[in-house]
Amino acid sequence: MLDTASIAFPGDPDYAAATSVFNLKSPAHPAAALTATCVADVRAAISYASVRGQGVRVHTTGHSAGAATSMTGDLLIRPILSGGVEIDPDRRLARIPAGTPWSAVVQAAAPHGLAAPHGTSGTVGAIGYLLHGGVSLYGRKLGLAANHIRSVELITADGHVRCVSAAEDPELFWAIRGGGGGFGVVTAVEIDLFPVPDLVAGAAFWSWEHAEAVVGAWYDWTLHAPDEVSTSLRVMNLPDLPEIPPMLKGGPVVCVAGVALAAAAARDLLDPLRKIGEPVLDTWQECGPEAVPDVHMDPDEPGTFIGDHMLLAEPGREGIAELLRMTGAGSGSPLIAVELRQLGGRLAEAAPAGGALNRLDARLAYMGAGVPELSGTPAEIIEHCDKVRAALGPWDTGQTAPGFVKGLDRPRGHLSEADVRAVERVRARVDPDGLFRGDAMPETVIVP
Repeated sequence: MLDTASIAFPGDPDYAAATSVFNLKSPAHPAAALTATCVADVRAAISYASVRGQGVRVHTTGHSAGAATSMTGDLLIRPILSGGVEIDPDRRLARIPAGTPWSAVVQAAAPHGLAAPHGTSGTVGAIGYLLHGGVSLYGRKLGLAANHIRSVELITADGHVRCVSAAEDPELFWAIRGGGGGFGVVTAVEIDLFPVPDLVAGAAFWSWEHAEAVVGAWYDWTLHAPDEVSTSLRVMNLPDLPEIPPMLKGGPVVCVAGVALAAAAARDLLDPLRKIGEPVLDTWQECGPEAVPDVHMDPDEPGTFIGDHMLLAEPGREGIAELLRMTGAGSGSPLIAVELRQLGGRLAEAAPAGGALNRLDARLAYMGAGVPELSGTPAEIIEHCDKVRAALGPWDTGQTAPGFVKGLDRPRGHLSEADVRAVERVRARVDPDGLFRGDAMPETVIVP
């Protein structure tokens, strides 16, 4: 039974640790919180909240805190379960306990020549990322990361420990992969790994004088790009901070970053770009999978991140020009980073045994973000996000990828109306009293 002394309240050091979030835009303020280190802690905490009529909320790293609803009155469980990542190299599987960041998974798999379908940051919690779909750095070859989950271990509102898979409660297994949360506390997942014998990754940066030519060449290449390569195009207005390389400061730069699972495919992309102009920084190289989480140079310290996201249909050169006009030199943009993530390939294909979200029907994912203490006021950042949204509106599909949505005030929609109803039926079955209702991702837009 959980010692009630383990429950922390506002003002306690343990409360601050359990409620800490990566995105400081939306700090968590539950009525009480705890860091659970074992399954027994989770079960006891669920019982504690249930008898008191409290809702139960769950987070680990808090990267998606900006899109979470208020936790007022709830009990927050931060599962940081012991045991570490377990790798089965023969079956190419990894078992990941709750609270594990992607960096730990990558480091555990790499000695076996295996990689995991992670995103651009090693500090992101692996389980939350996976359950929200996951647009991996290997995504065009592998599809959504959620489609590589083999089983999910969770504790539901009745306190039962369940292991769900395609064979065991396939309905719940379907819903939990992309259905928006609110099913229970996930304590571990098992995922597929994949071999990476020929890997090239990195990022190349050009000064703004080359931006139009570099962006145009990159975009033309994406129209016929092989699935073995997943890239992003970024416009970056970086602040004058000590940790930022000097050549990337003092004005916007344009960056092409990504991962290629074939060296020849990487050359086909990079050689024409390098002929346009010499990059001010170029880190593309042959590497092992342990280097990939650092490719995008995402921040590894908490901060206040305000931004927007859309999935775009084919924007053409016209749409790309609009993005540069709104975010590049002379635009007055307070956005530190703007990105077009290449989609297509397997990301656009529905997996036969996939979850509630198993494909993204779009060509590009747009993300833009500012940091108030570095690039403008919150109001200025939001206002400019709205201007970019309007400029890209002709190519907006109305859909989003759940992990990219940064705020409750931002449009979102990734399930059909029929799928939303089906997910709700599963949620009602496993949580009839709505104990985890607060963690169910609100759907403010329904995809046709």
